[in-house]
Amino acid sequence: MVTAGLYKNSKKYIKNIVIILILIAIGIILSIYVVENPQDSMVSRLVSYNKISSLLKQHLYIVGISSGLAILTAVPIGILLTRPKFKKWTSRVVGIVNVGQTIPSLAIVALLVGVIGVGAKTAILALWIYSLLPILNNTLIGVGEVDKAIIEAANGVGMKASHVLTKVEIPLAMPMIIAGIRTAITINIASAILAAFVGGGGLGNLIIAGNNISRWQVLILGAALPVLMALIADSVFGMIEQKIKL
Repeated sequence: MVTAGLYKNSKKYIKNIVIILILIAIGIILSIYVVENPQDSMVSRLVSYNKISSLLKQHLYIVGISSGLAILTAVPIGILLTRPKFKKWTSRVVGIVNVGQTIPSLAIVALLVGVIGVGAKTAILALWIYSLLPILNNTLIGVGEVDKAIIEAANGVGMKASHVLTKVEIPLAMPMIIAGIRTAITINIASAILAAFVGGGGLGNLIIAGNNISRWQVLILGAALPVLMALIADSVFGMIEQKIKL
């Protein structure tokens, strides 16, 4: 049974790697096609390998920083709210965070422009707010649903509360926490397109430019690359979840 389970998991792992490689190949082929076969001189001037690389780096930077901040904020808060002393604050904190999730991401960006102006910082802050809820909720569920019998057994062998948390509760809750991070990052990759509307850069610039000059190649490239990135991120975190569960 164990051998069969490992074989099944290894097949899923290889399948995910193949999917990731195919998605990367599609992105590369699409980029090469647009650069090497532009519709006209306008597309040729607008799209180049350096330009795509630069916008891709900006997009990854915005997603990386905002997602990192969300993880560093939501996971500790979620863990803290599972402690007996702070459980009474759970509904209030989740309610506040939920407000950020219910407001459309474009509206959050627009509101923040009036507060801190245009640029990547505005986009990062908006995406940070928008990605807190899935990580916070999954942390609360993951840690909160750890079998109480396991916790009691750990206490029974003399483990300190801090050790029970770090060596028992968090490891057991990790698959659920990773699932929340997976959701947040996937959402962030797609939502980071909005950074272009506030001067934050990223692949959204191609969408705006393609729409302004009515060139389908630029528009499709700008829309397709974030989708491929989101699918790649989803597959990568799927592999991480799978490995943690083993």
